[in-house]
Amino acid sequence: MKQRSTFLFSMMTFGLAFLYVPIFSMVFFSFNKSRLATVWGGFSTQWYGKLFSNSQVIDAAILSLKIAVLSATFATILGTMAGLALARFRRFRGRALLSGLVTAPLIMPEVITGISSLLLFIMMAEWIGWPGQRGFTTITIAHITFSMTYVTVIVQSRLSAMDMSIEEAAMDLGSRPWQVLRDVTLPIISPAILSGWLLAFTISLDDVVITSFTTGPGYNTLPMLIWSKVKLGVTPDINALATVIVAVVAIGVAISAVVLTRADRRRERDIQMAIAANK
Repeated sequence: MKQRSTFLFSMMTFGLAFLYVPIFSMVFFSFNKSRLATVWGGFSTQWYGKLFSNSQVIDAAILSLKIAVLSATFATILGTMAGLALARFRRFRGRALLSGLVTAPLIMPEVITGISSLLLFIMMAEWIGWPGQRGFTTITIAHITFSMTYVTVIVQSRLSAMDMSIEEAAMDLGSRPWQVLRDVTLPIISPAILSGWLLAFTISLDDVVITSFTTGPGYNTLPMLIWSKVKLGVTPDINALATVIVAVVAIGVAISAVVLTRADRRRERDIQMAIAANK
């Protein structure tokens, strides 16, 4: 038993090291004074100063955040609606087709999604004259298309595990379906909805492949900017930029973890109070 525990601990340590050692190395060398990315020349924060004074990086970051927030919001709304339909309406014409269409982007290569989105926008421009040029709108629509799939899967899984007797009890007390959805279902699945939004936001924020197919002149997102710079060689300013992104993501994950934990505790407390009131 002891040998098994040692083996599992060793494998876990190796896995975590394989994942996080490169990230920690990147963070470490972002404070490098030398222009060489992997040669330590002393501690310095000069690259962060140059980074935040670079208007190209700031503009790309603002554009990426706008696209990520907007696409994640719409993807969450559409994904929640699709998840509700698939979880609550188990028998309707076209359900299998809808389920297949929703889950297809999960297994489809991003290159295929990017090419199909590009062809769609080209045909729409020829037929109806919109979009006039590819940029913010086309990138956002493409990100909504593939990120809503992840939201749908998360919400559907949460609804499938949900106790339907709670909704039935609300219906027995005279609540209408839309009231049950607003007052019972949505509050219960709100952690799943928040998780779906965060996942859609993260996927949109770090996407390169689909964005490269649907963008146009003058619309350079932050991941595309990093990719264009990395092709010329990894420099300390790239390490600093990547470190800032890691820090932002870590803060977002920590905040979401706190929010979800509080929501779970509040829900458990409400359930205990309801049980105690019925005794």
